[in-house]
Amino acid sequence: MTTWTDRTADRPVSLTAPSGIDRAAHHRLDEAWLAAAWSHPTTRVFVVSGGQVLIDETPDGSTELVMIPSFEAPLTEAHRYFLGTDDDGVSYFALQKDSLPGRMDQQARPAGLREAGLLLSPRDAGLMVHAVALENWQRLHRFCSRCGERTVIAAAGHIRRCQACGAEHYPRTDPAVIMLVTDDQDRALLGRQVHWPEGRFSTLAGFVEPGESIETSVRREVWEEAGVMVGDVEYVASQPWPFPSSLMLGFMATATSSEINVDGEEISEARWFSREDLRAAFESGEVLPPYGISIAARLIELWYGKPLPKPGTVG
Repeated sequence: MTTWTDRTADRPVSLTAPSGIDRAAHHRLDEAWLAAAWSHPTTRVFVVSGGQVLIDETPDGSTELVMIPSFEAPLTEAHRYFLGTDDDGVSYFALQKDSLPGRMDQQARPAGLREAGLLLSPRDAGLMVHAVALENWQRLHRFCSRCGERTVIAAAGHIRRCQACGAEHYPRTDPAVIMLVTDDQDRALLGRQVHWPEGRFSTLAGFVEPGESIETSVRREVWEEAGVMVGDVEYVASQPWPFPSSLMLGFMATATSSEINVDGEEISEARWFSREDLRAAFESGEVLPPYGISIAARLIELWYGKPLPKPGTVG
């Protein structure tokens, strides 16, 4: 399997740029160190609730996470997650709460990762995606899968322990493949999922099954969803996608057949697009582009050769 990794350097995939945060995993079991870090005056904290955080616009027009010193943070005994430190020694924590705190200035607003990930700096986006992934996992894995008893949080949010049977449970990440398939005419295969709005097209995707290689998964998913056979598979890049717990592995793939036969269960429609077809469809509004934060948009752009045109504009 060959790779396209070097071809993404000019425009990194969202949520994958270096954040400048050292996750410092060796401190997660050191309760004395964690307590000292929490009480340090430079430590910064933000709240995550239901996949959302508070963001705010700064005077220079940028957007940032709303973070506060730890001594101003809401109280919580267990749901305090250590996210790491930066080059200046500042420690960062996220607090999981049932709701986001109010803001006296009325300027900050709640935002999920699909919106905030495009606006935040690499540091803030990296902190947010880490916190959202932990929150999702914590909410969904409160009971031991071995004996059914309630588990408790350990390792600063990165382990759940069962005090009944002694089992330890770790955050779950599900590998998923997402691929832009092209044919011998260099047309791109895009599909529309059954629950998407009319006109929304994107790359095909699916989960890696047990005992399956990622290359085999790419070929199987394309065949199952669109009835198209795939030969060569080239790795491009990966993207954390905590909705709730995926790691998206992006590929370019070459079709060895062109007849489309959608499964009707996951994909309701699929089409081959030339670059001119896609440009015209975007400009007319007939086709809606994928979400800008998603790796799907970058895969399509790599094939298209430049940023995708917006509806109503000339690309």
